[in-house]
Amino acid sequence: MLDHDANSTISKSTGLPRKRFYRARAHSNPLSDSHFPIPICPSEVDYSLHYPQLFPSNDQLHRSKKIEFADIGCGFGGLLISLSTLFPETLMIGMELRDKVTEYVKERILALRVANPGQYQNVSVVRTNSMKYIPNYFEKAQLSKMFFLFPDPHFKEKNHRRRVISPHLLDEYAYTLRVGGIIYTITDVEELGEWMKSCLENHPLFEALTAEELEVDPAVKLLSSATEEGQKVARNEGQTFQAVYRRISAAP
Repeated sequence: MLDHDANSTISKSTGLPRKRFYRARAHSNPLSDSHFPIPICPSEVDYSLHYPQLFPSNDQLHRSKKIEFADIGCGFGGLLISLSTLFPETLMIGMELRDKVTEYVKERILALRVANPGQYQNVSVVRTNSMKYIPNYFEKAQLSKMFFLFPDPHFKEKNHRRRVISPHLLDEYAYTLRVGGIIYTITDVEELGEWMKSCLENHPLFEALTAEELEVDPAVKLLSSATEEGQKVARNEGQTFQAVYRRISAAP
């Protein structure tokens, strides 16, 4: 049990970490060199560290499940927490570059596990640079969903190479997504929204979901409401721009 009196970063009323102790710069440079451990390959990802109740030991032979959802640039974990109870049988992970923010999400998940026995065991977070190391974490066709919510717009043209959605990076995402897997993107920056939509529209391995498919997809409903950024946009009555695309087979 967490000692709330000894740890002032934990709220006594909610049992959750206080976000103000984990604030960091809104964005980090994804092209800079950072120092954190990286698995050599997906089989080296230690599931026992991320999902200890489901995987008591890091035994590859008895790994019955693999991570299926990846929230890229997960921020403070709002989407992950919502998805965890919506898809309780699915393993999911958030990937975040900022160390303080990653630590907050870790503490948040641990606190939720304590307060809700048996729940939130399927969700975790890792500090990493997803623009560099996606293939280190996920095998070919492993993922069924990838989320890119309110990414850094990198407004200057010289910095467009830092954008997390690009033709080159979509090749890597297509590799890790199974056929039928879905990429979800949303932003409140119209130019970035057009950029992400154009990249996905012009990639041969992705097609847009229909309006009917978007309407019945429970994950779509969380895009604008589950995260801190989305809630801020809603409070300010701002506009958002979504692009949701399905991984398809290569043309014969």
